[in-house]
Amino acid sequence: MDGFKRRLSESVQVRLSVSLSLAILIVAIVAGIFAFVSAFDEALEMQDNTLHQLAVLFERQQMTLAYPAQGKGIEGDDEESRVIVQYLSDGNNASGNVDAGEPLPLPTTLADGLSTLDVGGEPFRVLVKTLKSGERIAVAQETGARDKDARESAWRGLLPFLILFPVLLLVVADLVHKLFRPIAALASEIDQRGEQELHPIDENHLPAEIRPFVLAINRLLNRVAQSMETQRRFVADAAHELRSPLTALSLQAERLAVADMSTLARERLFALRRGIERGKNLIDQLLALATAQSNSTLPTTPVSVHGVYRRVLEDLLPLAEVKHIDIGVEDEQDVQVLINEIDLLAMVKNLVDNAIRYTPVGGRVDLSVDMEEGGALLQVKDSGPGIAAEERERVFDPFYRSLGSHEVGSGLGLSIVKAVAERNGAWIRLGFCDEAARSGLCVSVWLPSLISRSVPPAAHL
Repeated sequence: MDGFKRRLSESVQVRLSVSLSLAILIVAIVAGIFAFVSAFDEALEMQDNTLHQLAVLFERQQMTLAYPAQGKGIEGDDEESRVIVQYLSDGNNASGNVDAGEPLPLPTTLADGLSTLDVGGEPFRVLVKTLKSGERIAVAQETGARDKDARESAWRGLLPFLILFPVLLLVVADLVHKLFRPIAALASEIDQRGEQELHPIDENHLPAEIRPFVLAINRLLNRVAQSMETQRRFVADAAHELRSPLTALSLQAERLAVADMSTLARERLFALRRGIERGKNLIDQLLALATAQSNSTLPTTPVSVHGVYRRVLEDLLPLAEVKHIDIGVEDEQDVQVLINEIDLLAMVKNLVDNAIRYTPVGGRVDLSVDMEEGGALLQVKDSGPGIAAEERERVFDPFYRSLGSHEVGSGLGLSIVKAVAERNGAWIRLGFCDEAARSGLCVSVWLPSLISRSVPPAAHL
């Protein structure tokens, strides 16, 4: 009950449905009572009119009365619905047995017209009429049978209300559900949007009552988009501004390296050059992240996945050789996808760079591509420690680094991969290469724009 009250207070749709149902119920009850009473009174009025027509018929046909003999019944005679016609004066000689078909003991002083009397312990409806001959007749019927017929007639008149009421409730519930369907569709549309999809909501097909709310959301989305664009521009501008002094420092450190200096000074110069190099890498990653998060649409062309793998391996092979890592492509069949080549190159390069950094000396890194569900499935597997399940959502956050990691890096690689994937409608899944041993990271990237699959002449890398 408490759950229903809470839902009633929070949901406009539920409140509208309940309010309309209550209104329909009240109107149906009032209308039903009115219809029942009206039908009941109309049935009684028709029965009174029947008594009057019998009295007129008796006078028009100049009928005479002959009462049945004691103990002799008539076939088909119903005591409950029997209509009795008698001279009013015969009531003085009546025995008082109302079920024998004999005259009723009616008082002779009854006035002309309709009245209800208690005769022999049973209520009767009696019509008294004075004929042109001066004689007075009485036409009577038990009220029990009359009321029973009137009630049955009234219930038959009430039956359409009883049938239409639940049907009307179902129709109202369905109409309310359909009227609120655009709101549910709008909520589903907004819920399916990506983090970077901040374009305005189309309010033309929405009801006028919620259009101001949607317009307010559009204004908010515009402000958020402007704020994010300002933030991205600041990151990009800051990275550009920092690139020049770091490049100058790197050049000065290279010139200083050829000068004569002590062993201690040369060790400190080596540490300085490593720090400058890390700073340059961080700036490059920041620029790459700003580019990946940009809302601008880059041109797409058919791109060979193996071609991108080859370029990435050529760039990162020296880093793998330092750690004696066996790196290469598993299969020979190539796949072409429709994507911007720079995006795909940035995605694969960051994944392979991460794999090399976190794979121990003498480990293994494998790249593969396959077709799955109408798209291309790219996988980068390594023999490193992998990522725990509870950390797989956090690793896509900028600057987040796994606990216990001693590798040097910016913490932006997977953030760039995620941004590029979202812009191209791709999805990313992290898992273990060896689920039983819970070791090795397997990164799967599914790209929706599959062009073709082919076997290149020189597929070995």
